[in-house]
Amino acid sequence: MRRSLPPITCRVSDTLIARGHHGLIVTVPDSAADPAETAHAMEVAPGALVQAHVFLLGDDPILLLVSAAHRVDAASTGARLDGELVAAPPHLAVKYTGQLPGSIAPLGHPANLPTWVDSALSRFGELVAAGGYPGAVFRTTYSELLRITAGLSLDVE
Repeated sequence: MRRSLPPITCRVSDTLIARGHHGLIVTVPDSAADPAETAHAMEVAPGALVQAHVFLLGDDPILLLVSAAHRVDAASTGARLDGELVAAPPHLAVKYTGQLPGSIAPLGHPANLPTWVDSALSRFGELVAAGGYPGAVFRTTYSELLRITAGLSLDVE
């Protein structure tokens, strides 16, 4: 059965296309409820899943695109960014991205957020990122992710 994608996912797809990506977003089975199951469904290593997290660097929102294989060390990552880094509360993540935490896409937000991309993602030939809605994902590469987000590479471990 074919499911239509919600408007937020269409906006992500349109943004992908505008930035030179093919824009194909797919849905994972409902049974893929956690990162390991999503990675299995998409036939990639769990570390190749891109998780988008909104943080506050001082008072300014930023986006960190991080490998699902590890967590952000806010103290050391904040030091690399020359500021105090704090995870944004869920209501601010929704405000800045228009998307729910856990399904935030790397792009397609109301305004572009300064973006840093976990250098650990460079170890994988293919990445899978959220498409802005639960269960929606798209494939990309590390270099393409840097390009389409205007992101900068950063060690977040």
